Formats: sequence, structure tokens, C-alpha cells
Amino acid sequence: MILISYGDSREAGSGMIDLRKLKQFVAVAEELHFHRAAARLNMSQPPLTAAIRMLEEELGGRLLIRGNRVVELTPAGETLLHHARETIRQAERAVEATRDAASGQAGRLRLTYVGSAMYGRLAGVIRTFRRAYPKVHLELREATTSAQVAALRKGRTDLAILHVPLADSRGLRVEVFDEDRLAIAVPMSHELAQRDRLSLSDLSDAPFVIWPSAEGQGFHHHVVKLCVAAGFVPRIVQEAHQMHGVLSLVAVEMGVAIVPASMTGFRRDEIRYAPISEEGAAFELGICWPEAPVTEIVRNFLCTAHDTAHVL
Repeated sequence: MILISYGDSREAGSGMIDLRKLKQFVAVAEELHFHRAAARLNMSQPPLTAAIRMLEEELGGRLLIRGNRVVELTPAGETLLHHARETIRQAERAVEATRDAASGQAGRLRLTYVGSAMYGRLAGVIRTFRRAYPKVHLELREATTSAQVAALRKGRTDLAILHVPLADSRGLRVEVFDEDRLAIAVPMSHELAQRDRLSLSDLSDAPFVIWPSAEGQGFHHHVVKLCVAAGFVPRIVQEAHQMHGVLSLVAVEMGVAIVPASMTGFRRDEIRYAPISEEGAAFELGICWPEAPVTEIVRNFLCTAHDTAHVL
């Protein structure tokens, strides 16, 4: 392993080599001609010759056999050339990686989301972001609103797409990300599925599958409020912690549900969907991140979201 330095290291045997001298040596070793190597490095020949002699002194052995016009490598020079090339490549990769990380071009972004978000604008934002920043490792995880808020506060995720409003948004930034509407979901086997038209009041006697309040208070309360406005309190028989779980329970005839309209393509052969025309059926998804200064990667995702989904 070669230890490198960006300054001069004149102590023989110190193990530290100036990276500049390594590049100069590689040029001479590849050209096998001091004049051509000097021209390649955009420098005059005498300083280059002096630099190579100093390098030999630092390493304690000859690297080159100098003839009238031809330069040959000694076995020590062959060894140094092999390691010098790799060291220079590693240094260049380190500089590139550091610059990419500083500008948000590379690194890791942890993004959590509620299940319905992928059926709306989020999929397009992710696609655009990955094309623009291919070196960023994007970690995606579906989670409830409550779990996402906890992950943000514990530093376990960087950005969250969740149902708003939040019960407690202290220490968090929240902006509107997407809009959706609610729809009725009933099993195909249910007598309600045979009706030409469905309204909320038709569900008054039906068993309900619902998203638990503890995991998404805003969405849960929105559904209950709509039902109360339609003249009944939903008779909840089952809760599910993911929207796909809610719909899967509807499909196996556990009950009816009110779900995001964006998900009405899920298991359509087993579930009858109907739009809700009542006022207040619209709801919003928010994009959320900690109030602390954001990283460049987070900033780049937010800019992508703004450009592709007209949010923020």
C-alpha cells in the first residue's frame, strides 16, 4: 500500500509519497522519455528529472535506468508503476465520490410512503429522480403515517409521504405532495356490489374494515367523519395496517371499506369500487422531513418533486 501526500515528504523511508511525484513518475515510466513526459505534464524537463531523482532518494533505490535517449524501468520501477497507477486511480475515485456526495449526486436516500402514494404522483417522481441521480441509492419502504413520523424523529428515514394533516407536526416540515379522493370498496359477492349506483348511506348496516386511528389518525378520522355526515357511525369489525391489507380483507369478504380512489385498480375482479361524490371526499398526501438543515440529496429530491409533481 502506498501512502500519499499532497505536500513534499523528503524523509527517506517515511512511506509517504507526494501524489504529484507519483503522477510524474507514471508519465516518465509510460513515455520512457523525459522530454516527452515533461511535455505531457506541461512542465520543463529539468524539474521533472529532479523530481524523479528525489523520489528515488525517498524510496531508497533506483527506479529508472537512464540511457542517452531511452529510459528503462528497474524491477523496483516496475513495481512502483503498478501500485502508482492504482493509487492515482483510487485518489481520483475518492475525489469524484466526495464531490458527488457533497453535491447530492451520490449517497443514500431513505424514503418511506403510505401504500396509496405509489398509485399517484410518487411513482413518476421516483422514476425521474433515479434517472437524474443514478448514483444515489434509493431505499424505499412502505409504512403507515404514524410509523413514518416516528422514523423521521428517530433519524431512520429522510423523507416521508404520508396522510395529512398530522396530529403532531412539531419539528417537522410538511408540504402538500399529492391529492386524491375516497371511494367505496365492497366485495363482489356482497349484495351492494349488484347495485347500479352506490352512496355512503348504503353502507350504514355493513361491517367495516378500516385503517387504525393509531397508525393514521388523519385518514381514519376523515373516513369516520364522512360516514357520520352520511347519517351513521361505521361498524368496524377489522383493522389493517396497510391499505393493501384493508383491500385484501374486503376481497375475502370481511367487510366494506372506504379507500383512496387511486387504488381502485387493485383486485378489481374481487372488489366493486364506486366513487364518493359527497363533499369532503377529497384528501391530501404530504411530503415531510425534519426541520433540521437538509442534505443535498434530500434537497435534490424535493426539487425533483417540485419540477415533476408541481408541489412544494
